[in-house]
Amino acid sequence: MRIAFAGTPEFALPALEALHAHHQIVGVLTQPDRPSGRGRHLSASPVKRAALAARLPLAQPATLRSEAARRQLADWAPEVLVVVAYGLLLPPQVLALPRFGCLNIHASLLPRWRGAAPIQHALLAGDTQSGVTIMQMDSGLDTGPIVLQRRVTIAEGATAGSLHDALAPLAAAALLECLAALAAGTQPPPVPQPTAGVSYAPKIAKSQARIDWTRDAVHLERQVRAFNPWPVAETHLDGEQLRILAAKSLENGSKNIDPGTIVGLSDESMIVQCGSGRLAVTEVQRAGRKPVSAGDLAHTRVLAGRRLG
Repeated sequence: MRIAFAGTPEFALPALEALHAHHQIVGVLTQPDRPSGRGRHLSASPVKRAALAARLPLAQPATLRSEAARRQLADWAPEVLVVVAYGLLLPPQVLALPRFGCLNIHASLLPRWRGAAPIQHALLAGDTQSGVTIMQMDSGLDTGPIVLQRRVTIAEGATAGSLHDALAPLAAAALLECLAALAAGTQPPPVPQPTAGVSYAPKIAKSQARIDWTRDAVHLERQVRAFNPWPVAETHLDGEQLRILAAKSLENGSKNIDPGTIVGLSDESMIVQCGSGRLAVTEVQRAGRKPVSAGDLAHTRVLAGRRLG
């Protein structure tokens, strides 16, 4: 099939690679280069780098509401537009361009976790299952009818990074299955999303990374896992930033100890009192340093009795 592709981050790469191997990609849309890093130099998106490496036609419009951007897409004459974490809204004129419409891959089991950060919010909420949804796009925010869904169990201790890496190839395989059925005329009609169970996953802000030790340990473990690899849960030790990369909640604790107090070390874990329960911190990173185990950190300073916050 003649396919146009719209995507930006790494999550979109397995789908782009699968399409390149099995279909004709007539063009790739990705967001304009953005400033990044300490020097704030312009940086290409992962999708742009992949498209250039594969020598695919590429466009980076700031919006798809302009006539020029829509003309570019129309000139490619795609039969379907596949959208994966593109980051720009598609106006009705774009939705109507391809013969088979626009298919979107979303990293959740819609209608749960519509929005920009479904993986992080699934972990923050303590969901035991996640998955991918392929939907026929409409003008709403992840509201289109469902074409296909694939479900996975969220592994114990999963981080946003590990769940991302599990869902991205699953999405690519589901997309190929969907397109094969579409080309053969055997794809069942899309099913409208249920009205019950709708929830939203707004974009994660870096300000959310700061740990509030008065919260319960279960919540803080979820925060650590959901914010790894970005923005990474953080606290302060002796006035210095300390990032928490891995931790496990413990039920035992004491209400007579101030939240954030390091009560000791156990099996290379730094045990921290929370508002309820305790958090066993296993991997940390000081500002400007490499990640280390909590045990290694304990070799550099006395931790017991210190207070994080």
